[in-house]
Amino acid sequence: MAGIYLHIPFCASFCTYCGFYSEVCPRQGSHTRYIEALGREIALRRGYLAGHGGAKTIYFGGGTPSLLSPDEFRTIHDMLAAGFDLDAVEEFTVEVNPEDVVTCSGLLPALKEIGVNRISMGVQSFCDRHLRWMNRRHNAATAISAFKKLREADFDNISIDLIFGFAGLEEGQWLDTLKRATGLAPEHISAYQMSLDSESTLAELAAQGKYVEPDDETCARQYAMLQEELQGAGYEQYEVSSFCRPGRHSRHNSAYWDRTAYLGLGPAAHSFDGNASRRWNNPSVEEYCTALQSGILPPGGGETLSERDIYNEQIMLGLRTARGVEKSLISDQGVLEKAGDCLRIPRDKFFICDSIIEKYLC
Repeated sequence: MAGIYLHIPFCASFCTYCGFYSEVCPRQGSHTRYIEALGREIALRRGYLAGHGGAKTIYFGGGTPSLLSPDEFRTIHDMLAAGFDLDAVEEFTVEVNPEDVVTCSGLLPALKEIGVNRISMGVQSFCDRHLRWMNRRHNAATAISAFKKLREADFDNISIDLIFGFAGLEEGQWLDTLKRATGLAPEHISAYQMSLDSESTLAELAAQGKYVEPDDETCARQYAMLQEELQGAGYEQYEVSSFCRPGRHSRHNSAYWDRTAYLGLGPAAHSFDGNASRRWNNPSVEEYCTALQSGILPPGGGETLSERDIYNEQIMLGLRTARGVEKSLISDQGVLEKAGDCLRIPRDKFFICDSIIEKYLC
């Protein structure tokens, strides 16, 4: 089966480190033109997943999907249901900002109503000073309050995002964030090392000499702390940046790593046919809406993968996971470890996985 990714390209403000495509649009209920265009793309691409047994996962990402109003969520869900068979959907995830969870009283009931059964919340840190520097809209208290509201609304599959590896993050502060995160007992935790995305404010600061990334040794220590603390709290690491309670892995993201077919809807969204064909929409709300108002698909690009591309992709994606890559696809060079019928990177080497993976690409 396949997955559906739907991009909500709006944010109330831009985070310092983020380079994902979005536009500032702070008001709920003000996305009519975009939603109408989205409905047209759904209608035009309803055959894309034919032959894949319907959608197994749905993921609303962004941007900030929680900026949508309850009625906008209902409208989008109805359009998806009209275009695709959703009876087989097992996991329906929506990304949320803690501030929206706390301030929008109708948000959580609407998500429940349309069948959302997994929430991914961007917490990033429990240090208010760091959150202000990141230009996040919430503080630590709001994140904790939002998590409690999600539990009160009977969401029993919650993921939170954390960030490490940025200048000014002390080990004691990182340990405090990790302990607060595990104290909430979410089902899933994703943790990412901050990087210089070319489209971000942080990259501009670095280019001006106003920000210097921490050294690899510092980041490696913080990553080791992450692994140790989460393992001690009962989380399994199933991918380089992903930890979960047993059985609570992200089914949608796991499908990306398995090269399962998925359809991406919205500007900047990518699609994959599960074999060798990829296509994507350009990152422009204006281009997207204008094209679809004329009844044509939005401008974008595509590629057909060669056999070499497919092999490299299988290796690159597979070695990021705890499962690894089937032995039939790869020969060990003394770095990998055996895991049943697979070879994988030892977890204590995950921090340097990119340099290891490079050795196995052709």
